[in-house]
Amino acid sequence: MFNSAQIGVVSQAVEIAEDVTANYFKISTAQWKHVRYDIRTLAELRADEITDSAFAQITRYSRKPDHTFSGSRHYDYFKICLQDHNIMAAVERDEPVQLFPLAVYVVTHELVHVVRFCKFLQRFDAEPLERQQEEMRVHDITQKVLGTPRIPHLDYVLKAYRDYQFMEQLRDRVETV
Repeated sequence: MFNSAQIGVVSQAVEIAEDVTANYFKISTAQWKHVRYDIRTLAELRADEITDSAFAQITRYSRKPDHTFSGSRHYDYFKICLQDHNIMAAVERDEPVQLFPLAVYVVTHELVHVVRFCKFLQRFDAEPLERQQEEMRVHDITQKVLGTPRIPHLDYVLKAYRDYQFMEQLRDRVETV
């Protein structure tokens, strides 16, 4: 689990990732508020949101109201579940990899997925081959979003994870509210 200092580092990384992703996709502050997602760390995850095989897991929650009232409607909500233990294992395993640039990369990558799902540029429930192709597209887009590295050691992370195929897992959940 991230300690309090690491949570602070990840929080800064999230701010940068949100900013560069919104800029890349030309999403205004008002529009960004309509992208339904949340980012959580290991301490805040349920057991089924934890994985040992990826840096993050995106869970799509489909909210379906019991009754149709004025204003009540179905919507999807994406939860980016950061896997602290896997992220820290990468930092500890590879000395040039530091938490801040890795967290910027991971969160940016996940936000690119979320934006593409929300804009209907990619289906969340795609078949395995389509998911693999989408993963390659998202890696390419993430590289463009982060552009010329202005963050120390980000260039190393971009090179190290260029061909990384298992950044996250995708899961579906339906909730009735």
